[in-house]
Amino acid sequence: MIQRIVLMTVLLAAKLFSNEPVDISDELGAVILGSPIPAMTAAAVHNGKLIAQGAYGLRKVGEESKVTVYDKFLIGSLTKSMTAVLAAVLVSEGGIQWNTTVAQVFPELNLHEGYQDVSIYDLLTNTGGAPHDVELDLWLDLWKNQGSAVEQRMQLVKGVLEAPPAYTPKKGYVYSNAGFSIAGAMMERIYQRSYEDLLSERLFHPLIMASAGFRAPAAEGEQPYGHVIQNGVAQAVEPEPAGENPRAIAPASAVHCSALDLANYALFHLGAYAKGLISQEMLDYLHTPVSGGDYALGWIVSDQPWAGGKTLMHAGSNTMFYTVVWLIPSRNFAAVVMSNSGSEETYEKLDQVVGLMIRRFLN
Repeated sequence: MIQRIVLMTVLLAAKLFSNEPVDISDELGAVILGSPIPAMTAAAVHNGKLIAQGAYGLRKVGEESKVTVYDKFLIGSLTKSMTAVLAAVLVSEGGIQWNTTVAQVFPELNLHEGYQDVSIYDLLTNTGGAPHDVELDLWLDLWKNQGSAVEQRMQLVKGVLEAPPAYTPKKGYVYSNAGFSIAGAMMERIYQRSYEDLLSERLFHPLIMASAGFRAPAAEGEQPYGHVIQNGVAQAVEPEPAGENPRAIAPASAVHCSALDLANYALFHLGAYAKGLISQEMLDYLHTPVSGGDYALGWIVSDQPWAGGKTLMHAGSNTMFYTVVWLIPSRNFAAVVMSNSGSEETYEKLDQVVGLMIRRFLN
């Protein structure tokens, strides 16, 4: 294991930083000029190398500290693909199977009969019957953040799985934070380790994602604050307790990292370093949509003529940060854009930057 990580570290350093990337900070500044968006960072990789990076703006409105490409931003629902990768790693180890069910993992629960045959694969593809929004009283209780993160996730597991499914499992699709969180709790139970520890050990450390962690980054010190936009003005939100969602849904939304580390994670999905963690066949499995749909394990998959084939994308927001990643496997290209604002206007600006990088560095 140690030799594998050392080898991956050497390969990463040799490939990712072999050429000086283009600085696109000024382009980011031009995109957010005149908007209430405090800051953006971005990165692009092509053919295994970092080809562009940039950062522009402020960590917190009203203060002078500027963002850098090394700053940490919440990635929201992009965490879901990481939870799926974690499951793939554990499946490859033999500790869990894609068809392992919630009934097998949580025999002590009074499961609703509709959930008896729901597997971790079902939950990680949003086909497991879990609701889009959990029941309001449960959600309010989870916001109290009482007990350990593992205990809070078990509170979610019990509240969801002992109630009727939102739809017939395996015969529908509903985007669900709860489903991914239950999947995370299944891995916790089997390995007797917290989701946070498992993801750090099995993904962040092997991929040398030194900036990666959990919850609002400003809680760790000089890092970006999340912002909400009210009446056209950005307002900073204190990192705790309101700067991030309840710990119960961490496997769906809680990771933070830098644009550079997220670009490195994108390289993993493009095939670089994958053999150090999972097989190419397993990586392809992660990118294959559930039958009849366009959602794979944490990615929205589509065919785009401009991309020359399949693309994978996902965005993530906790309403105070926004991040988007686009993968174009046929061109061995990926683009990452992050912001410390969660407005709809922010999402439009993120896509604008993705388009800018595609036109400049790919087309």
